[in-house]
Amino acid sequence: MKKVLVLPGDGIGHEIVAEALRVLDVVKGRFGLAIETDSALVGGSAIDATGVPLPEETLTKAKEADAILLGAVGGPKWDDLDMAIRPEKGLLGLRSNLQLFANLRPAILYPQLADASSLKPEIVSGLDILIVRELTGGIYFGQPRGIRTLESGEREGFNTYVYSESEIERIGRVAFEAARKRGGRLCSVDKHNVLEVTVLWREIMDTLAPEYPDVELSHMYVDNAAMQLVRAPRQFDVMVTGNMFGDILSDCAAMLTGSIGMLPSASLDANNKGMYEPVHGSAPDIAGQDLANPLATILSVAMMLRYSLNEATAADAIEAAVSAVLDAGIRTGDIWSEGCEKVGTRGMGDAVVAALADV
Repeated sequence: MKKVLVLPGDGIGHEIVAEALRVLDVVKGRFGLAIETDSALVGGSAIDATGVPLPEETLTKAKEADAILLGAVGGPKWDDLDMAIRPEKGLLGLRSNLQLFANLRPAILYPQLADASSLKPEIVSGLDILIVRELTGGIYFGQPRGIRTLESGEREGFNTYVYSESEIERIGRVAFEAARKRGGRLCSVDKHNVLEVTVLWREIMDTLAPEYPDVELSHMYVDNAAMQLVRAPRQFDVMVTGNMFGDILSDCAAMLTGSIGMLPSASLDANNKGMYEPVHGSAPDIAGQDLANPLATILSVAMMLRYSLNEATAADAIEAAVSAVLDAGIRTGDIWSEGCEKVGTRGMGDAVVAALADV
């Protein structure tokens, strides 16, 4: 029996996760999957109930689970809290305690949504990028960090950007292996010209390259990579980069697909145990209004089945059902266009569940 821990989190998290679990229940029955789910608190909801964003009970359950499905965390309600106990610390705590160092963020443009992208269809049609982001190191975790008062009385904020050889090597191997299974092209993104950390980053990537002769390695500065993502995004197959650069670039790539509400993600440890979540945030402004797009969370379930639970057939069925729903012209508001049927969160879940019967 496989164990999945469900962490709805905050904002729209409860709504989108509910639809994803309906889809999971259908494939469990159809394919005879032995999967049991449990739930726990994280983020703002955990702060409200326990005073901390990552309760010990949640962390214990997460360590015991085979995979974790997360909704979203955060919201303005908790913005005035001390940085150490904000909702996002629950998410960072899960990543670090579970050693989820490899974040896989696919940016795929479904052909049915070419007109929903902010770029011209001829630029984005056929888009299929995988961004591999290092997730437990870099400036988000580096020490020392904080805000201090100088002798002059002026306050100064500081963070430390640091990566070890082993951290770079392990994310590099994940990226090379991913490229080997895709188009055979890997672009490593850094700021080699001004940051010593990424001088080392590039050196390690070049050292790994001879072990993967079937993968073409290239390098690109992060500012150029951002420009190229909106100029000619189809030039990329797999991109690998550090924590902060990956955070920014993956959100940029998300908009190429028509909506950030379409993008799933996986955060994996060395043994492919993972936490799966939509790329978007908690969207508190639309929470509880049946407006959120649950497809990214549903597709995160597909990634969970593929990477952590070794159920590729069930994953394929979910992805095919999502494509069929889009073929039928069913859209939530974020991807709606003239001539399509607009539905809410629940309606989109209904559509995917119905489509699973025919794929």
